[in-house]
Amino acid sequence: MRLSRFHLTFSVLIFSLLLATPAFANSVSMTYNGHHGVVAHDGSPYVGYPYYVAINGSSTDTALICDSFDNNVNLGQTWTATALPFLQGIATSMFGPSMILDYKAAGLIFKSMLGGQMSTTEAQWAIWGLFSTNASTNLYFTKNNFGAVDATYLALAATAPNSAFNGLILYTPTGGEPGVGPQEYIGYSPVPEPSSLMLMGTGIIGLAGTLRRKFAKA
Repeated sequence: MRLSRFHLTFSVLIFSLLLATPAFANSVSMTYNGHHGVVAHDGSPYVGYPYYVAINGSSTDTALICDSFDNNVNLGQTWTATALPFLQGIATSMFGPSMILDYKAAGLIFKSMLGGQMSTTEAQWAIWGLFSTNASTNLYFTKNNFGAVDATYLALAATAPNSAFNGLILYTPTGGEPGVGPQEYIGYSPVPEPSSLMLMGTGIIGLAGTLRRKFAKA
């Protein structure tokens, strides 16, 4: 009976760890479900954030921000993408690792928007402008001086610690290129990073040993 109690407790701990890992699966299915009634603000010609996407057929849509102005998705469209922790995903991203500073600036802009430090319109256009000449030369972009936002966040990105990007996820469409294929997105999920999951796993193993000794003495 003691052994059964130990196995039950250990199984619950392992199951908890497994529940945390699917968010970092490499390949996911994405379906674009529109903007859920959100309309363009502040005179913007485009809605931008939030793009609501069902991931792996989930009945709960995830709000994402787009970084690829020159790519398009259609309502109801489904495609395959890689979903990776933000900094890791840059290596295989749509615009490539040579744009790492721009990606980092985009990540910081997105987090600032989520923190209420800038509007969704400002954040969306600033991110588009980092990766697209068509966006950065758009009249709406220039008249609102979003280039200054980009300059500020590029400077911040140059010295930002890796921890500043915790929770961000990069969704890169399989085979997508700038102007070709579905859009690339950035999302946020407050779940443990892989390193944290490793520490969690180590902790579970240690706790299992303690529980085994405890049950053996019971």
